[in-house]
Amino acid sequence: MIYDPFQQNAIDYIKQGFSVIVSAPTGSGKTVIAEYVINDCLLKNDRVIYTAPIKALSNQKFRDFQENFKDKIGILTGDVSINPTASVLIMTTEIFRNKILEEGNNLKNFSWIIFDEIHYLDDYERGSVWEESLIFLPEHMRLLGLSATIPNIDELSRWLESIHKRPIKIIKEEKRPVPLHFFYQCQGEIVDNMHRARRLSYKSRSFHMHGRQFDKHAHSKQNRPSVLIKHLFDQKKLPCIYFVFGRRRAEYLAEEIRGFDFLTAEESQKIMKLYGELCEKFDLAGEKSAGLLLPLIEKGIAYHHAGMLPTLKEVVERLFTSRLIKVIFTTETFALGINMPARTVVFDELRKFYGRFFSDLKTRDFYQMAGRAGRRGIDTEGFVYSRVNPNFTTPDKLQQIIYGQPEKVQSRFNASYATVLNLYQKYSEKLYDIYPLSFHFFQEKEKFRKKAVELLRSKVNILKELGHIEKNGVTEKGNFASKVYGYELLLAELYDKGLLEELSEIEIGILCLGVVYEPRKTIYRPRLSKRARRLEDMTDGILHHIQRMESKFNIKSLSKNCFYDLSPVLEAWMQGEKFDKILNLTEADEGEIIRYFRMSIQILHEILDAPISFELKEKVKKAVGLINRGIIDAEKQLRM
Repeated sequence: MIYDPFQQNAIDYIKQGFSVIVSAPTGSGKTVIAEYVINDCLLKNDRVIYTAPIKALSNQKFRDFQENFKDKIGILTGDVSINPTASVLIMTTEIFRNKILEEGNNLKNFSWIIFDEIHYLDDYERGSVWEESLIFLPEHMRLLGLSATIPNIDELSRWLESIHKRPIKIIKEEKRPVPLHFFYQCQGEIVDNMHRARRLSYKSRSFHMHGRQFDKHAHSKQNRPSVLIKHLFDQKKLPCIYFVFGRRRAEYLAEEIRGFDFLTAEESQKIMKLYGELCEKFDLAGEKSAGLLLPLIEKGIAYHHAGMLPTLKEVVERLFTSRLIKVIFTTETFALGINMPARTVVFDELRKFYGRFFSDLKTRDFYQMAGRAGRRGIDTEGFVYSRVNPNFTTPDKLQQIIYGQPEKVQSRFNASYATVLNLYQKYSEKLYDIYPLSFHFFQEKEKFRKKAVELLRSKVNILKELGHIEKNGVTEKGNFASKVYGYELLLAELYDKGLLEELSEIEIGILCLGVVYEPRKTIYRPRLSKRARRLEDMTDGILHHIQRMESKFNIKSLSKNCFYDLSPVLEAWMQGEKFDKILNLTEADEGEIIRYFRMSIQILHEILDAPISFELKEKVKKAVGLINRGIIDAEKQLRM
């Protein structure tokens, strides 16, 4: 195989035994380097771990690698365990972090760890998991970090070298194999000139300031998506990935262009045959949501988002790779590591929800998605269209998003209570010596370092006050909490008070769902059953006490509240009801229900790993069996 220069340089360093971090644009071929490491390990009878930031990407990689490496591939994601003794083990970063921290998990047989999308270190919610994985990386393991552009890759490398006392080689590639050509749709015009887009934007803002009011998508009256799609069709710039930042918006836009037909009669026949075969394979024949997509698929149109059935999303992905889908409306996860390029990428808007607030798109995120434009070996250039609403994105911000420097990767170090307990088991009061090893310490000034240590001390003090830690070390209660990441304080209180033992299998399932569920504001809250109300009263009382203590110790991020809104759905499911029937009990999307049911299964598995009685273990196993059936069974989907 002939490698690009940056790929060859990385492989040369790997041959010499170095750890390597690669920063290169989306679509430039970073996966080739990962595949070299995997092949090399297999030749040497070594084992390798491949981590990905989200389960969907882990599942995708499992399927991709299975084609090349067959039975050498396994996967662990919390709710899935297939071939766990395989030479190449794919897992979420959380699973890897847990393996490192918990006693009894032997990683000596693994010589490499591949961190895909290593810039996830910057993720507000989950970045700490990546940082902990890197801090406690076993000495014998070498790492390959893959990322889209990281401007401070040198800083990241220096930090890793400082804590592991071994050199890390950096590969920086800025050139894309397929260059990008930028266009803008503003005030009903499509232009390929930033200066012209800025002028149109200023003109519109001036008009707005003189009294005209707009709602969020009011610019669509002039800036209609259908006009842009017709332009792409006429200019022969399809297929197109059209990024939106809302599930309903994706479906609405797909319906809005239903009048188009992008396929020839032969292509339409092909895609309908393929769609039928895939629906049969994934048990979607007769499924209502699959039927709703059918008239769009027939014309080369689709949508893809987290609210869909996971199997239906996979069918759409396979149709897209067949090149018969010409326009797909999708949310941003379609850009994350999944190798599905198109000729053109469109941004519906340049703002998105960042966990707690709406904000202009980060330059790094823009290029993660824009990088899907341009198919290597097919296109000489990729086309990127930004639909500009001047009332939300100023001309200066537009310039910054597209031509600015990508944001630095910042540490989000914030060890969970379970992590603190695992560290306390190993290091006791010396665990505070761990903090100077963090990327946070490496990056921050003294004032913020002190705050981080204070937060760590506060968490230890809460754990002592709640009886997780005593003079002799971590207690039985603390040992239980150390196994249940993210919801440890509540579940440990229930365990310690003997309340978990009193619950039935269905109540245990409802509890775990209530622990993980985060309702959307627009979802109607149903009437709860007697057992769900009892659980709500029980957990509310315990959480109130925990949160009051956290406030006392000045911890800003309080333990999550429980929400039992989906409990009627789960009760019906655990009692054997069919999936299409339970959908009538909620306004939540199909994909949302499946995702939260699977998250509940993961919590149940973590409880099984904790030191619990035989009786409770049997009830938890039964609860898993009652939930993990049919369409909820993630392993079943991966084995199809």
